Amino acid sequence: MATLTAMAELRGHVDDRFEPVARALSAALDAVDVGASAAVYVDGEPVADLWGGYADAARTVPWERDTIVNVFSTTKPMVALSALILADRGELDLDAPVARYWPEFAAAGKHDARVRHLLGHTAGLPDWDTPISVPELFDGPSVTARLAAQAPQWEPGTAGGYHSLTFGYLVGEVIARVSGRSVGTFFAEEVAGPLGADFHIGLAPEHDRRVAALIAAPSGDKPEGFAVGVSDANTPEWRRAEIPAVNGHGNARSVAAVQSVLTSGGVGGDGVRLLSPAGCERALEEQFRGTDRVLRAPITWGLGYRLENRTCSWGGWGGSLVFNDLDNRLTVAYVMNQVLWEDDYLRGLSIVMAAYEALNS
Repeated sequence: MATLTAMAELRGHVDDRFEPVARALSAALDAVDVGASAAVYVDGEPVADLWGGYADAARTVPWERDTIVNVFSTTKPMVALSALILADRGELDLDAPVARYWPEFAAAGKHDARVRHLLGHTAGLPDWDTPISVPELFDGPSVTARLAAQAPQWEPGTAGGYHSLTFGYLVGEVIARVSGRSVGTFFAEEVAGPLGADFHIGLAPEHDRRVAALIAAPSGDKPEGFAVGVSDANTPEWRRAEIPAVNGHGNARSVAAVQSVLTSGGVGGDGVRLLSPAGCERALEEQFRGTDRVLRAPITWGLGYRLENRTCSWGGWGGSLVFNDLDNRLTVAYVMNQVLWEDDYLRGLSIVMAAYEALNS
């Protein structure tokens, strides 16, 4: 195993075979990134855990091993994994009506909507029926109750439309009704805690000193039509809330450590079993294939993930990414503080491609 001490500002470790990952992260830092981390797990073991650059826009504070950052929608796979764990335990039936666990959800013609519709972005609730402000997102019970009361935009299960902000409240409420704990608490106690993963849905104040503030894209704080901007995510109010689609905080190591459970047959660090092998396979159950009504692009949705062949993945606004390949038992994660709105995923994809270059060498 090679230890990197002075390679293009990178620190951490990388197996010799996976040096292409180091080169890809170094290239991103040299080009557009300010600070970033990348991690690759194979068979549940880390073969690359790298970080570099700076945690602040002024480039005065180094990105450290324990630096964490808001990863926006890379939070969604964490919520999805939590639901899959409950399903694997037999506590949650993904084919059951949502109203079995959350009776209020049956309102306005949603009595037949299934739990899998929430996970597969087919529930017909991609947004609230009246505009919502960022401060309102901090009151989870209120915005969740509004979703339960409103009519779907289409018959649940008949079309796909990315539930960018609502996904976390919808799936999170089912998790809360089944487990008796908020989704952030369930994730902390049943996933991150057992795995020793430094990922948080709702961040306690003692971690603020480790947070790398997000840096707005050159083109602005948020794309046109977005409800949330980079500046919103840098506030204490945002960090304290549970906004379970988009306000997870972590680094590449923690994202990969959690998600590699899917690519290692359900077993995480130190032999902790969170899922059965069959439970891992459920992430690949296709829920929708076609043109997404919100993204306006072709996509295949599984249970909480984008699918392609036997891979499941998703990323966050601005560039973070997690990618799972169940056949190659590979998980790749990338997170950063420099948000980009154009070509945002090219950096993360370069890390994924470098991992495959290493695998195929």
